[in-house]
Parts: sequence; C-alpha cells; structure tokens
Amino acid sequence: MPTFGQQFAQGFTEVNALRDYTHASKVFTPNSFELKPRYKFLFHVSFTVNDTIPGLTNVIGATQLSYVVKTVDLPKYTINNETLNQYNRKRVIQTKINYDPVTVVFHDDGGDNVRKMWYTYYNYYYKDASQQYLAPSATNGSLGDSANKVTGFGYNARDIYSNQRIGDVNDWGYIGEAYNDGTSSASGKPAFFRDIQITGFDQHKTATYVLVNPLITNWAHDQYAYAEGAGIMQNTMTIAYETVKYYEGAVGKARPDQNIHGFADPTHYDQTLSPISRPGSRANFMGQGGLLDAAGGIIEDLSSGGPLGLIGAAQKAGTAYNTFKGKDIKSIAINETVKLGVGVVNGAIPAAMRQIPGRASGMYYPTPKG
Repeated sequence: MPTFGQQFAQGFTEVNALRDYTHASKVFTPNSFELKPRYKFLFHVSFTVNDTIPGLTNVIGATQLSYVVKTVDLPKYTINNETLNQYNRKRVIQTKINYDPVTVVFHDDGGDNVRKMWYTYYNYYYKDASQQYLAPSATNGSLGDSANKVTGFGYNARDIYSNQRIGDVNDWGYIGEAYNDGTSSASGKPAFFRDIQITGFDQHKTATYVLVNPLITNWAHDQYAYAEGAGIMQNTMTIAYETVKYYEGAVGKARPDQNIHGFADPTHYDQTLSPISRPGSRANFMGQGGLLDAAGGIIEDLSSGGPLGLIGAAQKAGTAYNTFKGKDIKSIAINETVKLGVGVVNGAIPAAMRQIPGRASGMYYPTPKG
C-alpha cells in the first residue's frame, strides 16, 4: 500500500482514470485465462453408436458424423416448482427436473453420411421403411434381408376391399422387439445411440457434456431453392435424452485424442506443423517462428539428448539460417523493440488522455471564426 508521502505526490502527478490494458489483463489473464469467455466455434461432437447391435457400426461412419455438425445446442433444463403456503408465508418447492430437447444441425454432406445415419435409425426403429417399393428385394425389420419375406409389400396395390390384407398387419410402425426381427427380448430394443458427447475447447482444456440414451424426436431435411445461389443444404435433428453427465479435462497429445472420442483422427486431421509456425521460419526477432523461438527450440532439442534431438536442433538451425540469410538482424531487432516500447507506452497512457480531440486521433479541428 502506498505511503502517505507517495499518495500526496500522486495527487499532483497521476491522472485518475480507468486503465484499459491493465484492467483487462488483471481480469482475464490470471490462472490460465480462467475468466476469459469461451469461443462458440471451438467444439467437437461425437456420436457413440451401440456396438452391441450387429452390423450397425459398419453401416454408419460415426466418426464422419462429427465433422459435418454445423451447430449443436448444449443441454437445457426446466425445473418444475410449486408455491405452497406455510401459514400464509410463501414457500417455493421443487418437484421435478425436465431435460429439454436439444437441436443438432448437420451439413448435408456429399458422402451421404448424415442421410445414411438417419435412414438406418429410421429403418432400425420402424418397419415402414422395410417394405418393398420398385426394388427386386426388400428388408424386413431393421437389419439385412429377410429369408421369409423376399417380395415385401406392394405399396401400389389396393387392399381396402380385399378379403385378405397384403402383407402382415404387424409390419408397420415402431418395432419393439430385439434387433433380430421377430425375436422377443426381455430388455426391449437396444438403444441406437449410447450417448452424444459435446466437447468445447479453450486454452487446451475441455468441457464435455454427455447426453445419455438420446432418441430422435424430430428430423427435418432442408429445402431446395433456385433463388438461393449460395445456400448450403443441411439436416436438422431434435433429440430427447434421459440425463446429462459433465466432464472436464485437457486435450491429449495422442492422435487420435484419447480423452475426446474421435477428435484429431489422423484420417481427417493434418498433423504437419505449418511452415510459418516452425521455429526460425519467420523473419522476425521475437514472436512465434522468430529467431528467439528458434534459439529456444535448438536449446531444448540439444538438452533432450539422443540422435533425434541433434537432428531437430540441426533442422531448426538450418531453417533459421535460410530465413535470415542476407537480412540485417540488428535492424530487425531494433525495429521490433521500438514498436514494443511504443505499445507499452500507449498502454500506460490513460484512455481518457488518448481520446482528447485533435490529439490521439490525429484529426485537426479548426477554430471557429466570428
């Protein structure tokens, strides 16, 4: 705390105004940016298909579904409350928690991954899709061809006044038995999805929401329109779920990531470091890829020991040599230092002083005449 003499002197020299950079720095940078808000676009969604259902995982590329998610809602809750009277004093009590449906929007991808997922889900739970229409063979139930019903149902035939109905009366609507059509199961039909995991990223940390036992309550394909020349097709899915689990952690170094299902799979992720971010690849003294970055990388590689460390140090040294060959390193360092000093000085000047008309903005305000 300043002494009385320091406070007295500050009264003549300091300007009492809100500091810009210092205030933000003290709020958002401590403890690894713990108070910094997360970005909306840093997320990953993974779909866990029930692997106990034969043939299901071979039909759906669950990993590919993660890459075509356009938007996804996080869990939402509604808590039922009731107001009671306690000798005319109001008491609010909780009676039930409701897990509100969430919406997932997919890109309508050219590989048909999303459409295949929906049709497989539809065919798994409902028999309507299993009947034949303009096809030589049909499927009965949710998986594979049926041996006893090769022809299926003819949609175009009319049996309203017939003595016998075409097809089985049980071949429509929801299938409640097990995945082997016609086989009863004491536990009922296994769930199509075990869970859907939504993971947000921030500063190499993760926040994961797991929607347990999700069921699709609404599915909507998009609309074709000639007027939308730049429009992108999408599919919208609304799901209900039974509960939510919360997890937190960190992004792992393994590829694919061991902590986040399906994230950073080398099949779809480029793991090669960009040339502009490698140490010594940029013609600047400070900052990422600069000379100091290269020097630190060389020291780190040499200290690690072994042939790989020596090779890494040699590569960084060679990259830095080619980048700075023919350039005036002293001039680069001086220019960057001057710019850094100007930035520090500007950050120390109170915002109110820098916003005086005709000063900080560089604009000229003529003196009115008359």
